[in-house]
Amino acid sequence: MFDREKAKAVFLRYAEEFDTQNTLIRHKIDHTFRVAELSARCAESLEMNGEDTDFAWFLGLLHDIGRFEQARRFGTFVDSHSVDHAELSGDILFREGLLERFPSEGLPEGWRAIAETAIRQHNKLKLPDSLDSRTLRFAEILRDADKTDIFRVIAGIPFEERVGTSRASFRDTGEASPEVMACVLEHRCVPAVLRHSHFEGRISHCCMAFELVFEFSRRTVREEGWLRALLAETDADGKQIWTDRETEQLRILRREIEKAWGNPL
Repeated sequence: MFDREKAKAVFLRYAEEFDTQNTLIRHKIDHTFRVAELSARCAESLEMNGEDTDFAWFLGLLHDIGRFEQARRFGTFVDSHSVDHAELSGDILFREGLLERFPSEGLPEGWRAIAETAIRQHNKLKLPDSLDSRTLRFAEILRDADKTDIFRVIAGIPFEERVGTSRASFRDTGEASPEVMACVLEHRCVPAVLRHSHFEGRISHCCMAFELVFEFSRRTVREEGWLRALLAETDADGKQIWTDRETEQLRILRREIEKAWGNPL
């Protein structure tokens, strides 16, 4: 049987090698544990056996381990300003040997190859068509769990605390471009090269909803309410947050998500 508590202890010892007073590090530890639990619960919803459910949990624990080194080296979690954090996670685990610190007894046969692929691919715009069905399933579980918690991170944590970079790296204003709205209407994620303003970033993050594969993930997002918060048109006092045109674009996005899911948010 896989020892989750031992794996968690190894993870925390590694995280403590970094500045745990840094808000980036603290938030990333919280995110990691959330993604691990969401991955396991998603696997359970698919009636996977205990070995595979433990493996799904382990993938969540490992998926962002490169974020700690990214924060130390660059002081940001913006990959375009630093390094692809999924590839860095894969390198640290599978090339530099960090994975050997973790327990492996009780994990399914062939888990290492699946883990490396799932971890390196978890932040990519699209999964490769060449993945076998078993690797694809675990990669989808990890990506769903990560996206599900990212809605919470974006809606609930101030920009600088969650990315560690100045807002000046994006325009503060500006409605979404036709190219970004085309992604909305086509029910797909927005490529990073199309995001130039904070509003386009908001649209882009909400478009992750189109990529959720499993009903468990969509149900969790609906129940937690973070996506609704990201699509809100007014603040807590009822004051309009966006321009009229931006508000209309958010309404279009909400309509398309509900259409894609077949359920209201």
